[in-house]
Amino acid sequence: MKHLLIFVVSCVLGAPAFAADAPAKKPNIIVVLVDDLGRMDLRCQGNQRLDTPNIDRLAAEGMRFTDAYAAAPVCSPTRAAILTGQSPARLRITTHITRGEFIPKGAVLSPAETLDHLPLEATTLAERLKEAGYATGFFGKWHLAGVPGKTGRGLEQFYPERRGFDVNLGGCAHGGPPSFFDPYGIHNLADRRQGEYLPDRLADETAAFIRANSAKPFFICWWDYAVHWPMQAPKELVAKYEKRSGRGLKNATYGAMVEALDTALGRVLSALKEAGISDHTLILFTSDNGGLDEVSDNRPLRAAKGFLYEGGIRVPLIVRWPGVVQPGTTCAAPVISTDLFPTVLQASGLAPKKDAPLDGESLLPLLRQSGKLARKSLCFHYPNYAFHSQNRLAGAIRRESYKLIENFDDGSLELYNLARDISETRNLVKDLPDKAAELARELHAWQKGVKAAMPVRREGSVPLQSSKDSTKPVNHPPPISKE
Repeated sequence: MKHLLIFVVSCVLGAPAFAADAPAKKPNIIVVLVDDLGRMDLRCQGNQRLDTPNIDRLAAEGMRFTDAYAAAPVCSPTRAAILTGQSPARLRITTHITRGEFIPKGAVLSPAETLDHLPLEATTLAERLKEAGYATGFFGKWHLAGVPGKTGRGLEQFYPERRGFDVNLGGCAHGGPPSFFDPYGIHNLADRRQGEYLPDRLADETAAFIRANSAKPFFICWWDYAVHWPMQAPKELVAKYEKRSGRGLKNATYGAMVEALDTALGRVLSALKEAGISDHTLILFTSDNGGLDEVSDNRPLRAAKGFLYEGGIRVPLIVRWPGVVQPGTTCAAPVISTDLFPTVLQASGLAPKKDAPLDGESLLPLLRQSGKLARKSLCFHYPNYAFHSQNRLAGAIRRESYKLIENFDDGSLELYNLARDISETRNLVKDLPDKAAELARELHAWQKGVKAAMPVRREGSVPLQSSKDSTKPVNHPPPISKE
């Protein structure tokens, strides 16, 4: 046959299992986390303006999730959720770690308090896997280690090498690299070759770790600084994308950064193949939040990074695991980056600790096409302002095709049917008041269960609720009546 017909199977239909169980031998595991990559920023996601052949091949050889979400609309909370399996609200890391909390002029709310580091008492994936005999390596952006000059203690105690990783190259307190070209200005990534591009360097370091540890199981977090600011890419690639402007490509340099990252991934995939371990390696590829509005075209999704609309939290998720995940499949089940923690644990034969909260759920039933997830809803909590957007402090919940957003400043609700309105253009609250009230009650119960920190009324602001105390946490709105 000249053409190979690949059947795209939706996992939610309960198709026959491709493999009943994971291999008896512990698999190698690589979590690839791209910074600020929007859901529409890959060719395999439908963007014909961008060339991403290696990521597309990863999708063709594995499963692509169409309804995957980041745990938060900004980076640090999602990173913490992946490492711990706990929601950002439970961890009290609900916004990106910066030198100072941003509050826009005229704001009626002060943002909720948030930590500036990953709590030391939280057990990380790397710590669990290292105990199980895995070699562990971290390459790229960490952004969970406090703020230089503000945190008031040595930041090194919060670095990856103190959180279960044998090797750490690039992971520190930086939210973005001082430069994407060598010299990078990153203290634990020594200068090597002037003008070298950072994704290439991190891919080379990742490949070297693979070669050095190919005889035993390894766990790698390759969390590249790309495609975050500053917008910098090789000149020849920028020139290429300057000729491709149009829907799907707002910024030529951004397009060049996406392709350069794809090329770097190709280096890592080649290293696995050369070591003869591609078929025994589980790869999970995703992003930490939606694309930044200034450079990423998130359409048809609404809004961008910093918002709880789909453009801020819906992200790519691709999983390749030969012998377990059937090639060329897609899954429409709503999943979240918090699920990566229990998924990796189960894939490596480990069970969650009974004394540690777990908000994610293993995706293995979906990956094996052997069943559905037990949970019914996904919840989000963003009680902070994003300095790069004009977001409203809010919480959100998705159950089936319905998504509810609760705005904390005035208690207003927004209800959307994502199956019919993925762009979130029609608020159905007045049409479906019972559904909105039901989801609001579920969201409030979840917030209470994880002890979510709430924003407070700013002194001198006009109360939008019947509270005389401006420091009192924002109250939830009463259930909506049918009138």
